[in-house]
Amino acid sequence: MGDLKKAMELLTTSKRYELELNTYCSILQLCAEKKSLEDGKMVHSIITSNGMPIDETLGAKLVFMYVNCGDLVNGRRIFNEIMNDKVFLWNLLMSEYAKIGNYRESVSLFKKMQELGISGNSFTFTCVLKCFAALGKLKECKRVHGYILKLGFGSNTAVVNSLIAAYFKFGGVESARNLFDELTERDVVSWNSMINGCVVNGFARNGLEIFIQMLVLGVNFDLTTLVSVLVACANIGNLSLGRALHAFGVKACFSEDVVFSNTLLDMYSKCGNLNDATEVFVKMGETTIVSWTSIIAAYVREGLFDGPIGLFDEMQSKGIRPDIYTVTSIVHACGCSNNLDKGRDVHSYIIKNGMGLNNLPVANALMNMYAKCGSMEEARLVFSQIPAKDIVSWNTMIGGYSQNSLPNEALELFLDMQKQLKPDDITMACVLPACAGLAALDKGREIHGYILRRGYFSDLHVACALVDMYAKCGLLVLAQLLFDMIPKKDLISWTVMIAGYGMHGFGNEAISTFKNMRKNMKIAGIEPDESSFAAILKACSHSGLLNEGWKFFNSMRNECGIEPKLEHYACMVDLLARTGNLSKAYKFIKSMPIEPDATIWGTLLSGCRIHHAVKLAEQVAEHIFELEPDNTRYYVVLANVYAEAEKWEEVKKLQERMRIRGFKQNPGCSWIEVGGKFITFVAGNTKHPQWKRIDMLLRKLTMQMKNEDYSTMFRYALINEDDMEKEVIQCGHSEKLAMAFGILNLPPGRTVRVSKNQRVCVDCHEMGKFMSKTTNREILLRDSNRFHHFKDGLCSCRGFW
Repeated sequence: MGDLKKAMELLTTSKRYELELNTYCSILQLCAEKKSLEDGKMVHSIITSNGMPIDETLGAKLVFMYVNCGDLVNGRRIFNEIMNDKVFLWNLLMSEYAKIGNYRESVSLFKKMQELGISGNSFTFTCVLKCFAALGKLKECKRVHGYILKLGFGSNTAVVNSLIAAYFKFGGVESARNLFDELTERDVVSWNSMINGCVVNGFARNGLEIFIQMLVLGVNFDLTTLVSVLVACANIGNLSLGRALHAFGVKACFSEDVVFSNTLLDMYSKCGNLNDATEVFVKMGETTIVSWTSIIAAYVREGLFDGPIGLFDEMQSKGIRPDIYTVTSIVHACGCSNNLDKGRDVHSYIIKNGMGLNNLPVANALMNMYAKCGSMEEARLVFSQIPAKDIVSWNTMIGGYSQNSLPNEALELFLDMQKQLKPDDITMACVLPACAGLAALDKGREIHGYILRRGYFSDLHVACALVDMYAKCGLLVLAQLLFDMIPKKDLISWTVMIAGYGMHGFGNEAISTFKNMRKNMKIAGIEPDESSFAAILKACSHSGLLNEGWKFFNSMRNECGIEPKLEHYACMVDLLARTGNLSKAYKFIKSMPIEPDATIWGTLLSGCRIHHAVKLAEQVAEHIFELEPDNTRYYVVLANVYAEAEKWEEVKKLQERMRIRGFKQNPGCSWIEVGGKFITFVAGNTKHPQWKRIDMLLRKLTMQMKNEDYSTMFRYALINEDDMEKEVIQCGHSEKLAMAFGILNLPPGRTVRVSKNQRVCVDCHEMGKFMSKTTNREILLRDSNRFHHFKDGLCSCRGFW
């Protein structure tokens, strides 16, 4: 009758001789069914006190009771005592050990069965196959497969289904397919195993084909089928089939199932339909952490980063505790939205809830967030606290330093990394920008050699980074050669090459490359993007190609439907200003549909300096000081305008204004790579070991310039003293020092490659031209804006700088 309470009362009041073996077995069966471990233990105690021998039958019932009530330890103890040949008990224990993840013990029992000569059944083989698959033992799975065939279970549907799942676990798609094709009696599990196995192994389209075959044959499918096919739709972006499956699921009353709803939500998200994903989420009766994580990931995927942050707070208010996947998504959203404060809050939450730095995905996400928000000190702190760093940790930090214009730190970390593990292709793509930022040609060549040895050049990101590195290190010919070697160029690789030509002042070559890009990309239905147009507009600006620049600017709007951003407007202002069209540039800024920032006005101010437009410079400067009153750079540019016009009183007023506000001008800094080492020079520094030799060479060149009637530009010294005093000061400009050092220390004929953190001044520009002619050297100077190739007394910029 199932009345355990009454049965226990009778048992405890009965005499020993009144009870038979079947009585004990029956009540133990009922304890197992009711999962009443307390009553089961009492029955066991009564059996023992009554002196009832525990034979195979009674022992089997005790084992079943203990295992079914969750006491696997006592169940195994009794099993070991009776050790009978009932395959049911062996299967029971194997299954229970597998459920708690102790696959090795399940396998151990299977091997003991074989030693005792106990033949397994279909359940035995399905269980042990799952265990070997979970343990990653492919050879053992194959041995069991052979054993199965030997015992005649090769056509058993349940066993073959487990074999199919096991082979899929090891990526054996073809072996799984052969088993499926040979199976005569397939059930829904067979079809589900095939569909899910294909999807998990990256063959989503094959999974959909099997599903269609299933439909054609009229096989009824279940919730598991729908979930697997929805995942396939998500992976390949098949929204139309996903919608159809959604409709079928609603009709089949699956919409209340949380797994189905979660999978639907994920499918709509990955297919780019955030509205439907949100609708599914809102209509869900029961939501889980998976639901919240999926909808948060959906917003992040669409680039809407404020939404996830609000959802994160909401889910906590509803008592749902975020897991590592949720916090990883939120941290990513904080990084992408540059929300450092919220990122720090989430970091605090992670620490308080014990999700900390032992979890690598979380730690790596935190480092990436801090790097994207520009806080490399906090990123480094997280990095230093990780006990066991993986390749992602190192790559994240190296890439973060590169992106945040800290190339020295990136290269130092790259050297540390090589002492602990081997870099991969992503490392190469992360460290090459650091070489480009420093113009570290020798280090870049060394990394290029590593890339070739490892075969990483086939990776498009690595190839683009190499092209960019050589372009920014001044070897444009090699950059072009590598660019030509890329078999399938994407928009980024074309843009990198266009930008490279632009930096070097080869505007016509940049235009030719842009046209080739449009021709090649049009075949694939891809149009230039904002970055491509920014690159070509800068190239036109650096080469003074006004008409061509206007054509591209108009083409961007009219042909490609791209609305210009501040970057594009800045390029056009720069182009107009460089070519002397200052009034047009001013009117252009005034007519902009978006509010100009200080950079736009600053570009025009630089143009005023080039063309000595003092009154307009004053007018423009007022706009700048309203927007960025504490930016020292613009005060210096205006001071240069006054100095060039010899308005020394105005220079003094500006200098006094800067002094009162506590401004300090960032010192000019130049560096040169000689013998694999970087030698850095700061303006006015006389403490370098070779200072006397450098100073002597510069004085000698200055005298020669005077004798040859060169018009040196002393106005940029910003002081009203005699020319001799200006000469002494200007001999200490950092780029002059670096160029002189290169001439003195590099072998004859070697190109002198110098980089500077600011724009080169007119005086140093003239000195560079004169040096190249007098010493018969090619000098390559990269300032903060572009390249200057000095050769035979001429510069590649042709005055557009």
